[in-house]
Amino acid sequence: MSPTPPRRLRLGMPKRMFSQVLLMQVAIAAGVAVLATGLFLAPLSDQLDDQAMRRALAIAQTTAAQPKLAEELKSTPASADGPVQAEAERIRKASGAEYVVVMDVHGTRWSHTNPAEIGGHVSTDPRSALSGREVMEIDSGTLGRSARGKVPLRDTDGRIVGAVSVGIEYDSVRARLIHAIPGLFAYAGGALAVGALAAYLISRRVQRQTRDLAFSDIAGLLAEREAMLHGIREGVVALDREGRIRLLNDEARRLLGIGDEAVGQPLDTALGEGRTTDVLAGTVTGTDLLTVRGQRVLVANRMPTDDGGAVATLRDRTELEQLGRELDSTRGLIDALRAQDHEHANRMHTLLGLLELEMYDDAVEFVGEVVGDHRATAEQVTEKIHDPLLAALLVGKATVAAERGVALWISDSTLFPDRLIDPRGLVTIVGNLVDNALDAAAGTLHARVEVELRAEGRTAVLRVRDTGPGIPAEQRELIFTDGWSTKKPPAHRKRGIGLSLVRRLAERQGGSARVSEADGGGAEFTIVLPEALAEPGLAPEPTPGLVLKSAATTVNEESR
Repeated sequence: MSPTPPRRLRLGMPKRMFSQVLLMQVAIAAGVAVLATGLFLAPLSDQLDDQAMRRALAIAQTTAAQPKLAEELKSTPASADGPVQAEAERIRKASGAEYVVVMDVHGTRWSHTNPAEIGGHVSTDPRSALSGREVMEIDSGTLGRSARGKVPLRDTDGRIVGAVSVGIEYDSVRARLIHAIPGLFAYAGGALAVGALAAYLISRRVQRQTRDLAFSDIAGLLAEREAMLHGIREGVVALDREGRIRLLNDEARRLLGIGDEAVGQPLDTALGEGRTTDVLAGTVTGTDLLTVRGQRVLVANRMPTDDGGAVATLRDRTELEQLGRELDSTRGLIDALRAQDHEHANRMHTLLGLLELEMYDDAVEFVGEVVGDHRATAEQVTEKIHDPLLAALLVGKATVAAERGVALWISDSTLFPDRLIDPRGLVTIVGNLVDNALDAAAGTLHARVEVELRAEGRTAVLRVRDTGPGIPAEQRELIFTDGWSTKKPPAHRKRGIGLSLVRRLAERQGGSARVSEADGGGAEFTIVLPEALAEPGLAPEPTPGLVLKSAATTVNEESR
């Protein structure tokens, strides 16, 4: 069996975000510490050199200012035991300088640390000082490298009789620099330690917030999120803690009718005031909340996030609601046909009984009355309501109303021409309001629903009254809100859309929808639709009111 080959040590960046962030921050802190130390050391050397040269110059100036030094230079010879040497050595020892050299105008030394050098020529060029200028420099001489200061020496008359050169040992300057380095490194190390600790704490916070994921994991999650957000058929809206939009996917833009410019804006600025804004903002709470945006029926759910924001999802139920209304229409048609069939069966039984009793004349009279009632009802409806869709709707609703024990009346003041610009919109409004009125009036004493349709120029005015319990004053605006209903919803869809759609249809045409208390109790809905009719023509005189008794088709939209 062959031995397992040794594993190679692979060096590289760690995969976890915590380790990478910590490593990068420590590296940055170390680099900054090294850079700061270097930037501090570079001028420190020059600063120490400058301080040494200024100190040497100050000692030279003090020495040249001695009142007897110039006279002793002129009156005594250069010697190791002369007064000039003695004064220079006294000053050197008192100041701690490396040397104090006094020279005459020829550059001959009259003093020196080494007495053997007295009487000799100075090792550096003295012309600048002898010409009257003060000199600071770092140079090398008989005693080695030093920081120097040179000044002219003047007598009492101000004439230059020589110069004074003072040197500070350069090794002492370098020693000061070297002595400062450990302290500087200590400060840099302390700063690096504090930076490393801060980097560790920040990295730990990043680790908690990112759940110890690697950068590759986060990149993968972001890519998956983008694909998911833009691929799903649900709208997603993310909000920050201030209620501003911070994310919209493609479906949300389509359903809400807004674009990328809405990102960063508050909800009420991007969407305007209304139920949709209240639902997304969390003002209205609950699950599967209904709202209407434009011509779309939406179902919204909102989930708060840990950072104080929220994520809301939107589903388009427009087609489902349309299918639900079509199902209700079919059910209404079936109810009307069932009622008609029930009424027809009763009449056939009556006719059969008359024939079996050989009451032929009575049978003929009975058939004539039935046929006449149907014909009279249809004629009376078409005399008052000339639009065929509205007339068919109301005749159909009459059969359902009769079966439920409710009388459906056409008001005496009703007279409506066949000049509707959008007949289907008014059919939707009338169907919703009549269905609601039938539900409210059913089971009450002398149950009745009255419909009034009038044309005032190009304005259509609709009133629907019932003998039900009415709408409390505090709920008269609430009933027009999306999703609000007092009825149990059917299995296939939600309640609370019908009256909202009624108001939206009215407002879309520049009209209004309101509810008030009817005379004698119950509710009265009033819909005003400006410019709903084409240019008016001659209108026939109104005919007396009637009660609808027969059946036709029905269009059932939505319940209150």
